[in-house]
Amino acid sequence: MLFEYYFPVAQLKLPLFLPPLIGFILSFFCSTVGISGAFLLLPFQVSILNYTTVTVSATNHLYNVVAIPSGVYKYWKEKRLYYPLTILITLGTFPGVVIGYFFRISLFESLKNFKLLVGAVLLFIAGKMICDLFFPQKQVKFSPEPIRTLRFGLFSLEFKYSEKVYKVNTILVTLTALIIGVIGGIYGIGGGALMAPILFAFFHLPPYVFAGATLFGTFLTSVLGVIIFTIGGKAPDFLLGVLFGIGGAFGMYLGAKIQKRVPQKALSILLIFILLFISLKYISDSLL
Repeated sequence: MLFEYYFPVAQLKLPLFLPPLIGFILSFFCSTVGISGAFLLLPFQVSILNYTTVTVSATNHLYNVVAIPSGVYKYWKEKRLYYPLTILITLGTFPGVVIGYFFRISLFESLKNFKLLVGAVLLFIAGKMICDLFFPQKQVKFSPEPIRTLRFGLFSLEFKYSEKVYKVNTILVTLTALIIGVIGGIYGIGGGALMAPILFAFFHLPPYVFAGATLFGTFLTSVLGVIIFTIGGKAPDFLLGVLFGIGGAFGMYLGAKIQKRVPQKALSILLIFILLFISLKYISDSLL
């Protein structure tokens, strides 16, 4: 086939236009309903491309490294990157990714065990989307006023936003981020899409405050993930990951830009069915 290239690490022969196209489609589709395309990119690589070695997780991390910066820049430009929360998330997810790497090359090196984890993560995301769809939580009213930090110490973070004061236990947030980091390190994602619903549902923080922090945390931990996997001799397929990421960056940007113009409820329902199908299939494959 014209413009085919052999990707040596993934051991795949693909047209060069295919990875950025897939990255674009998945990222565009997922970003319109508020989740990362990395969650579906990994099942695509495993089940469609038959890329099943440990390095697929590293390649997925690399996708995030390339795709996310444009989104982070947007939050930074809009002054929506809340640094205290970003620091807490990063402090937890950084060691979590390292621990996740060692789990990936041992307990989850087996494709059967890895699929069980991937299925469980996708089932969690599907469940979260179902709750959002049928039982939407009350959103905090947007405020043009900047977030004002009242206290940021070893045990608590207290800030004011939209005329309301929020207080969280910093140690609990960091420990939660640590667990998410472990899962993200194994899967090949930074974990922002797992951290965000927890911050919203259990810590009762407004998305405006944590959205930039979780995305930036995902970027940093994905960078670390690529480094750790490479040092450990499980380096990603760099060209494949970059091509996926380039398409993902454009898809994320365009999806966010036209988000308000697309039928989000219909897209959410379709994505829920896709996530449920993949998750239940992976779980059943692992248990049978």
